[in-house]
Amino acid sequence: MNPEEYYEKIDQLYEEVGKVIVGQRLLINRLLIGIFTGGHILLEGSPGLAKTKTVSVLAATLRLRFQRIQFTPDLLPADIIGTMVYNQKEAQFFVRKGPIFANVILADEINRAPAKVQSALLEAMQEKQVTIGEESFPLERPFFVLATQNPIEHEGTYPLPEAQLDRFMMRVQVGYLSKEEELEVMRRMASFRRLPEPQSILTPDDIFTIRELLNEVTLSESLERYIIELVFATRYPKDYKIEEGRYIEYGASPRATIALNMAARAYAFLQKRNFVLPDDIKAVAPDVLNHRLILNYEAEADRVSAYDVIRAILSHVPIS
Repeated sequence: MNPEEYYEKIDQLYEEVGKVIVGQRLLINRLLIGIFTGGHILLEGSPGLAKTKTVSVLAATLRLRFQRIQFTPDLLPADIIGTMVYNQKEAQFFVRKGPIFANVILADEINRAPAKVQSALLEAMQEKQVTIGEESFPLERPFFVLATQNPIEHEGTYPLPEAQLDRFMMRVQVGYLSKEEELEVMRRMASFRRLPEPQSILTPDDIFTIRELLNEVTLSESLERYIIELVFATRYPKDYKIEEGRYIEYGASPRATIALNMAARAYAFLQKRNFVLPDDIKAVAPDVLNHRLILNYEAEADRVSAYDVIRAILSHVPIS
C-alpha cells in the first residue's frame, strides 16, 4: 500500500467536489476525517450553507450509497430502521428495510425528532446493526451518519442529550463563505446551466485501505500524553491553573481521547504526512471537544462559549 497514490487521489477528490461546491474546504476536510476513521459527524450551521449538498457530492466521489432522512416531530423509529409488513397473499410477515441501510446517512435537522427516534439512530451508529422484529441486520460497510442541526431555531426542537452528543466524533460549525466565494456561488446557482455530475475518485475498498494506512501514521508517546493532558484539563482545570476552567460544569469523556487520537492521525494523513505534529492535535481539538464540554450558568451569563474555553486549554497545557 503506497500512501503517495492516495495523496494524489485525495487532491483529485477535492478538485472534483470543488466543481460543485464552492469553498467549504474545512467542512470537506472534517467529513473526510470522519469517513476515513469511521466516526460520525454533527454539522451545525445556518440554513443555506450547502451542508446537504456537500455530503451528497462527497458520497458520490467516494462511490457510496447516500440516503437523506428529514427528521420531523412525527417521525417514528420504524421510518428509519424499517418494519415488519404483513403480506396477505402469502399470509406471512416480511421485513421492509428502512433508509438507514445505506453507506452515508444524512440525518437532516436531527433535533426536530423526538428522543425515541434519535435513540434508534444513535443505537444504529453505535452497534452498526438494527433489530427488526426478532432478527438483527448488519448495516452497510462502510457506514457513516452525518447529522445536521440548526442552531438558530429552538422552538419545536428536541435537543440531543449530552450522552448522545458524545457519540459523535466531531461537531463541526459550518461558517459563511467569503465575499468572493459567495459571488461564485451566486453566479453558478443563478445560471440555468446544469451543474456537473461529480465523478467517483475513491471506492469503499479504498476507504478500508486508507484505514490501514492510518494505522501506520506515527503518534509519538509525548503527543499521546499531550492528548491525555488536554482531556484531563477539561475535567480538572484547577490543576492546570486555567482561569476559564471555572466555566466548566463537566469535562470531556474518555471517548474524547480516542477521537482526538484518530482525528489527529487522519488530519496528518490528509496533510500528506505519516506522522502527527502538535499542530494537528490543536487543529482538530476544537471540533472534537466543543460538544463534550458542559458549561455552567456563569458561562452563559458571561457569554463564554466552549470554543473560548478550549482555546484557553490549548494555550495553557504544555507538550511534555
